[in-house]
Amino acid sequence: MEFNGTLLIACADEMCAEDGHTQRMTLHCLQCSTVLGDSFSACGECVDSIVCLSVTDDVVVSEAMKSGHKGEMARCISSSLKCRGCGSAVGSVIHSAPPPLAAVRSMFLLQKKNISCYILNRRSMVKASTLTFDMKPLRESMNETQQHFEAQMDRISHIKSRLADRIASVS
Repeated sequence: MEFNGTLLIACADEMCAEDGHTQRMTLHCLQCSTVLGDSFSACGECVDSIVCLSVTDDVVVSEAMKSGHKGEMARCISSSLKCRGCGSAVGSVIHSAPPPLAAVRSMFLLQKKNISCYILNRRSMVKASTLTFDMKPLRESMNETQQHFEAQMDRISHIKSRLADRIASVS
């Protein structure tokens, strides 16, 4: 553990495998162990929650919206997230927020206190509140996406030229 100002946070080593990559895990409802998401969709943490780009169909988004009046969620409009398996509250989705939370609008915030994690390579279940979910660098993700896109474009270009060659040879 390391001390950060006034609170203790779990060391990032808890989330990193020997090769330095994030450990693969599934995210579960603490009450009934229903799978709610995984480490591939987790992109960091904010307001004591795991920020996820997507969740399973076992996460139900409430249609009712509520307004936050205190704490970090002050001046936010959000909907609650519930576990389909047991009905427990597991987090929220922010629809409108002041600038400090604007980056997590429309993302799924799974409250760490209501989530457990099954770490695949360790075969163990731990409380999410004991882990730190570091933000993935956006630039790195964008570079990977750009490289993937360029590779796909090269493949398409190669296929296009092969088709043009075949059409020319048939004519």
